[in-house]
Amino acid sequence: MDFELRMAREKLEKEQKERKEMARRKVQRERKAKEEARKQREAIEAAQLSRRLDAAEARIKADQIMEESLLAGRGITFYRVLEAIPYEGNGDKIKLPPSGFTELSDQGAFDKGPVYFQLSVVHQGPSDSDITEEKTHRTTRSGVLEFTAAEGFVELPPHVWRNLFLDDSSTKPLVEVRYVWLPKGTYAKLQPEGIGFLDLPNPKAILETSLRQHATLSQGDILTVVYGELTYKLNVLELKPSSSISVLETDIEVDIVGPDSPSGTMDQHVLKLLTFKKQESGMVEEGCYSYYKFSIDNDIWDVISSGNARVEVKFEVETNEGDTNIYISKHPLIFPTQHQHSWSSHDIGSKVLILNSRDKNFGSGTYSIGVYGFKGTSKYQITVSIEDVTNHKVGRQEVSSSTFIDQDTAECRNCKHYMPSRTIALHEAYCSRHNIVCKHADCGVVLRVEEAKNHVHCDKCGQALQKSEMEKHDKVFHVPLKCACGVVLEKEEMVQHQALVCPLRLITCQFCGDMVQAGSSAMDIRDRLRGLSEHESICGSRTAPCDSCGRAVMLKEMDIHQIAVHQKS
Repeated sequence: MDFELRMAREKLEKEQKERKEMARRKVQRERKAKEEARKQREAIEAAQLSRRLDAAEARIKADQIMEESLLAGRGITFYRVLEAIPYEGNGDKIKLPPSGFTELSDQGAFDKGPVYFQLSVVHQGPSDSDITEEKTHRTTRSGVLEFTAAEGFVELPPHVWRNLFLDDSSTKPLVEVRYVWLPKGTYAKLQPEGIGFLDLPNPKAILETSLRQHATLSQGDILTVVYGELTYKLNVLELKPSSSISVLETDIEVDIVGPDSPSGTMDQHVLKLLTFKKQESGMVEEGCYSYYKFSIDNDIWDVISSGNARVEVKFEVETNEGDTNIYISKHPLIFPTQHQHSWSSHDIGSKVLILNSRDKNFGSGTYSIGVYGFKGTSKYQITVSIEDVTNHKVGRQEVSSSTFIDQDTAECRNCKHYMPSRTIALHEAYCSRHNIVCKHADCGVVLRVEEAKNHVHCDKCGQALQKSEMEKHDKVFHVPLKCACGVVLEKEEMVQHQALVCPLRLITCQFCGDMVQAGSSAMDIRDRLRGLSEHESICGSRTAPCDSCGRAVMLKEMDIHQIAVHQKS
């Protein structure tokens, strides 16, 4: 009986416990459902609030952009977010879609003069503390070249692209394009990144030529200047009257300051000044150049042109492990190379180059010396001196006059030298045993028997050489060289090509006075007959008022105008 009561009591307790557990779980489920409903309601309310705030912020930002555009554009508003793509071109002029032309034209923007734009990078990724403001808030200004880009895109030249994007991490970069008004510039302060730019002849004129392809300058930008095959980068430090200016149709005072740390700049295109009779030491590695310069003023040239002096460039090698070549040019060619120079020496070891007044290319001016590492690493010493040749001339006259004192002479049948008749038999017997005459055409040099083994001639050009010089001669003179314009020639032909024919050669424009690339032949047949280069044909098309009548005449036709209109009978 007690057992049955105990079992019934346990069963009842178990059922009560299960009912309590079920009730507790039900309460928890209801509480959890209410909590989730509350959170969901709060999330919906938060999302609605966020959307209202975003909409309000967007309206405020749109109003702010509109207000800024009105202020920056002086009543003209143009604002687009476009995908940036690069195109190959010069200067800072961008390409916009045709719809941009319509929008600007409807507001009369082109009636107010040149149009300028502010370009800003749109940061697309998540906010990251490692991403600096310099990378995400890059801004520059530009002009416009044409309205031919695809809708939704803006095409940027290399100058604008480099100043906006410090790296290429963004595959589809977005750019804000906004119309702005810019004042005409009055002052610009620039600083080269290397020390080679200030060695250029008249660097301000070179900079002016480069700026002709630009419409704007912005403080903090990097301006790239190309001079021949060399490229220089200049930082824009300061501008007046504002941090962004227009460079069109204005006179700007340019101040070029030296680099911050020239000693730490690793640049092989640097000219080191040589002082006459002062020895300079250096080292050059294979395939590299070391450059020096010296100047011949008018006083020194007067002495040289009289025939009483000459310039000697002495080059002494300290070790025999390497080999070098020497190239000399006259400015404006400031960095001579193995296929662009006026004088050269390819002798093995130490060498001497002599410049005298008999050379039509030699005169007063500044000269550059290029030491080229042909093989291995070479340590050397270089000296430029003005040598008096008065004593040498007197000595040569005395020797030459003494050769005609004894008229009783006979020609040696072996060496072809004239000897006294009384000793000609002994001389011929000795000469035939010890001397050999080179049988090569146009050579005929007399050699000692032991020297004749090393005397050879190049199969291609016939030049007389030592056997040890043949390998270097073949590499220097007969290995084809490729010009930057694409032409492939041997050294001698390449020197003539780059001096007279190459479209990339530097010339002094007779109209603007700048050192520029000659370009290809002029498009106008009349300009080709005048001997004008492609650049001179374009540059000479600019007009200027005639000094006599004030009429606007093209520069390249000014001389014809003077003769046809103003020359008196």
